[in-house]
Amino acid sequence: MEQGDLHIHSTRSDGLASPRQITEYAARRTDLSVIAITDHNTLEGALDAKEMQHEYPGLEVVVGEEITSKWGHILGLFLDEEVPPGLSAVETIARINEQGGVAVIAHPFANRAFGPFGLRSLGERINEVAFQAMEVYNSSPYLIHANRLASKAFARGQGIAATGGSDAHVLKAVGTGYTLFRGTTSADLHRSLDELETRARAGRGGCRWRCATCSGTPRSSGSSR
Repeated sequence: MEQGDLHIHSTRSDGLASPRQITEYAARRTDLSVIAITDHNTLEGALDAKEMQHEYPGLEVVVGEEITSKWGHILGLFLDEEVPPGLSAVETIARINEQGGVAVIAHPFANRAFGPFGLRSLGERINEVAFQAMEVYNSSPYLIHANRLASKAFARGQGIAATGGSDAHVLKAVGTGYTLFRGTTSADLHRSLDELETRARAGRGGCRWRCATCSGTPRSSGSSR
């Protein structure tokens, strides 16, 4: 199975590394096959990285965005157009799905200090929105407890995919959390998410705590949302 870091920030929002630096680092210093640059409320960083992926054989870039919804942060993956901030979670996810994208609830149980609207509110409402995946591992050192809560929620059999990501804002954090998927390409990743085959993992330098979901076998798609 291959590795994809599906939550990375660049200088196009609040990250400290440029899209070029991130792409080069991922290609030369990690075992990642796929990265998703998910800047806050913009696709610019992801589009910049996508344009240069041909320079780094073996690495593919997923165009993503971390969207600030009224209920918290939602990752949109495989996007063609930006989704505006400030919409309800339901509308945000609808805008992602209209593009054939994948909606991921980011760090759903982070405390209220982690975002402008208090992201715990989204974690408490996960049964009200039809998202496709949940970030059950985020390598931020502040989210160990939130990762545990996300793992427990995921383990209830929601019929959704698991993702892991670094939430990197500095270059050396890239790859410290990742998603395992079948295949090698971004298209394979999309398929693996659709089929609920993905696993979330902590990489080198990530939080030492690992949830059962992170180390378990791929989930079946017996239930659906």
